[in-house]
Amino acid sequence: MSLLIPQATQFEQLWNRTGSGFFTVCLAPDLAGALRFDLDVFVLEAAAQAGSIGSRYLSALGRGPMKFMQDDNISPPDKWNATRKTQAIQSTSENPLREQSSADFEQLLAEFDPAGMLAEGQLLKGKVLSITPTEVLVDVGYKSEGVIPIEEFREVNGTLNVKAGDEIEVLLESAEDHHGHIVLSREKAERSKVWDDIERAFREQTVLQGIVLCRTKGGLSVDIGTRAFLPGSQIDLRPIRNLDAFVGRPIDCRVIKINKLRNNIVVSRKCVVEERQAQLREQTLRRTIEGSVLRGMVKNITNYGVFVDLGRLDGLLHVSDIFWGRPSHPSRIFRLGMGIEILVLKFDREKERVSLGYKQLQTDPWLSVSNKYPPGCRVHGRVVSLTDYGAFVEIEEGVEGLVHISEMSWSKRLKSPSELLSVGDSVEVVVLDVNPEERRMALGMKQTVPDPWVIFAERHSIGQVVGGRVSHLTEFGAFVEVAPEVDGLVHISDLASFRKVQHPSELFRKGDPVNAVIVALDLENRRLSLSIHALAAAAKAGATLSPLGERNASAGFGGDRSS
Repeated sequence: MSLLIPQATQFEQLWNRTGSGFFTVCLAPDLAGALRFDLDVFVLEAAAQAGSIGSRYLSALGRGPMKFMQDDNISPPDKWNATRKTQAIQSTSENPLREQSSADFEQLLAEFDPAGMLAEGQLLKGKVLSITPTEVLVDVGYKSEGVIPIEEFREVNGTLNVKAGDEIEVLLESAEDHHGHIVLSREKAERSKVWDDIERAFREQTVLQGIVLCRTKGGLSVDIGTRAFLPGSQIDLRPIRNLDAFVGRPIDCRVIKINKLRNNIVVSRKCVVEERQAQLREQTLRRTIEGSVLRGMVKNITNYGVFVDLGRLDGLLHVSDIFWGRPSHPSRIFRLGMGIEILVLKFDREKERVSLGYKQLQTDPWLSVSNKYPPGCRVHGRVVSLTDYGAFVEIEEGVEGLVHISEMSWSKRLKSPSELLSVGDSVEVVVLDVNPEERRMALGMKQTVPDPWVIFAERHSIGQVVGGRVSHLTEFGAFVEVAPEVDGLVHISDLASFRKVQHPSELFRKGDPVNAVIVALDLENRRLSLSIHALAAAAKAGATLSPLGERNASAGFGGDRSS
C-alpha cells in the first residue's frame, strides 16, 4: 500500500515538532515536491506498540504511508531492524517527556488534513497543460502531471473539444503509472457526475435525451451524459435495417437496465415510442366522430383504396369515395407519406374501424350540370368505357353521360359500340337529357350530323326512280343503299316480273347496281320500300331517275341484271 504526499512542508513541520521525542519522520535530503513512501510491515508492528497515538496517526494517514523512528540520530530505514526499533519504542515509556510529546503529536494530528492526499476514484479539478497526439496532460495541483487518453476528448466527427488552458474535472484512476504520471479520466469523471441522475431516471422511469454516437455490435451507442447501449430490438416498433441512419441524431430513451459495478447502461427508444403512440391513439379516438374533418398521412395505397394514418389509428379511404366520377387508381392523386384532409364518414368505436371520404370535401360537379349543359348543347368528351348497350363519355371531371347504341348512327344497325368507338377516343356529342338527382345524362352522337332520311325525303317522292347498290340480301328481299345511310327494301315479290324468285341471290349479289321505284316512304319509322318490278310501268308513265339516281348511275349504278 502506498500514499502520495502532496506537500513536503507538512512533514517538515512534523519533523520539527516531534524531533525532541517520541517519533520523527525520516526524510531523505534530496526529496522535494511530491514524495512516495512504501510500506514496510515491520514499521506497522513497531508503530502498533507505540500506543494509542501512533495507532491513531496510522489510521489518519490511511495505515502505512510513512516510516517512524524514535531518535533523530537513528540510521535510515534500510539499516535498522525491527528488534532495535521495538526496543527503542518500548524505552520511551520511561521518558518523562512522553506526555508532553504525546500532546504535541495529538495536536499535529488534528491539524493534519488527510483529504489533501490523493485517493483512487477521487474527483479533481485540473487545467490542461498541453495536448499530444495520444494524450492530454493535466495539472491537478500536484507535482506530477496527470495524463488522459486523447480519445476521451474527440467528438463524433473527430474534432477535439478541449484546448490548452481549459479547466476540466477529472477522476483519479491511478496514483502513478510507469512513467510517474497520475492516470486520470475525464470520461469517468463525467460519468460519475451523471450517474446519480441516471439512477434516478431508472427508478422513476423518466425519459432521457441522448445523441447516437456510433453503430456497435447488436445496436447503437448513445450518449446520455455517459455512454449507454441501445439494442437493435429496442430502437423502434418495427425492425430497423439501416442503423447508420440514426448516427448523430438526437433520440428520447428510457433506462431499462443498469449495472454500476460494470458501468453498464442499457436504454430503450422503443418503449418511449410505444407510450407516445398510445397517447396519440387515445387522443385520436377522442376526437374522431362522424362528420369531423381530420388530417392524416397516406400509409398504404391499394387498388381498392388508401389507408390513412390518423394518429396510431388507421382509416380506409375507399376508391369510390375519392373520385366523383369513374373510379380510377388512387395513385393518380395520392402518394405514400402525403398529408391529406379527409372526412370521417363512419366510425365503429368498438371495432375501431374508420371509413373516410375525400371527394365529399370537394365540390360536387353535378350540382351545376343543369346550368352548364342544357339539353341540345354540343360538347366534346372522352370515351371512358364501352358496354354492349352504349358508350360512356366523360365531358368533365366527375361528369359522365351515356351515348346509347341507338344514338350513334342514323341508319347503321350496330351490334356493338366498338364498331365505331374505342376507349380514349375524343368525340363530339349533343346533350339529350340531364337528371342531376340521379346523376344521369343522355348523349347522342348522330345528332351532330344532318339526318340523311330528312334530306332524302326532301329530295324524293313516291313513284320516283332511284339508283343504288345492293347492301345485303335476306330471304324476304334485297336492301339497296340509295343514299348515304339510307337503305330501301326491295321485297322478294317485287324483284322481277318475268318469273317467280325463290331467293334474291338468284338475281343479285351484294354490291350489284340496281334501279328501283320508290313505292313507300315512312320518315318517322325510317322505312323505304322499293320495287324493281314497277320499273316497266314507271317507264311507260315517263318517270325518270332522280338526281341522286343519276349520280349513282354515273358511278356505275344501272339497271338490274334481269333486264
